[in-house]
Amino acid sequence: MNQSNNSKFVLALPKGRILDEAMPLVRAAGILPEPAFDDPKSRLLRFATNHPHIDIIRVRSFDVATFVAFGAAQIGICGNDVLMEFDYPELYAPLDLGIGGCRLSVAEPVDLAEIDDPRRWSHVRIATKYPEVTRRHFAARGVQAECIKLNGAMELAPSLGLCSRIVDLVSTGSTLKANGLKEVEVIAQVTSRLIVNRAALKTRPDEIGGWVERFRAACGE
Repeated sequence: MNQSNNSKFVLALPKGRILDEAMPLVRAAGILPEPAFDDPKSRLLRFATNHPHIDIIRVRSFDVATFVAFGAAQIGICGNDVLMEFDYPELYAPLDLGIGGCRLSVAEPVDLAEIDDPRRWSHVRIATKYPEVTRRHFAARGVQAECIKLNGAMELAPSLGLCSRIVDLVSTGSTLKANGLKEVEVIAQVTSRLIVNRAALKTRPDEIGGWVERFRAACGE
């Protein structure tokens, strides 16, 4: 096979918790990264694999969608929370991998939650890294959402007076509880998806389709 840059095949994977759940599927699909991938001291972001023309890149979860949408990677793994936020038309998500399960929720201080009724909101000020999803969710029921974009530490926003409510991913709820917050509304259930670049799927249908099927088999479907 021609191994020029044009034939390079790049798989984009997210850093963090999802990566731990994704790697057994990646390996089961037949893609094995070089040893440096598992070295916690390695500062590499791009890794060779057992396939000479396939590389893995390890980036922030939000950036996986961007790398794949713009064709820098042909295939990737990311949560549907990211897909909902960016809504890239260049992306196709053929497979729910069933990993990274959590939910995108609205939370507020416990004392406020005791007297608050979300059904009566007309305007809310919310800290979140999901402003587009948040605005669409509330607009659908006629609520104006003023979103303050934060990339992390959302739970600090209410206690420091930035806003009364947040929208963030919730898994066990322990972080919310530790910071005096309570989940009051679920916007969406979240799992991780296999995503592909639509243009690459058209130009390399056999190759990309083959990998989609390998991941499907790895998921036991």
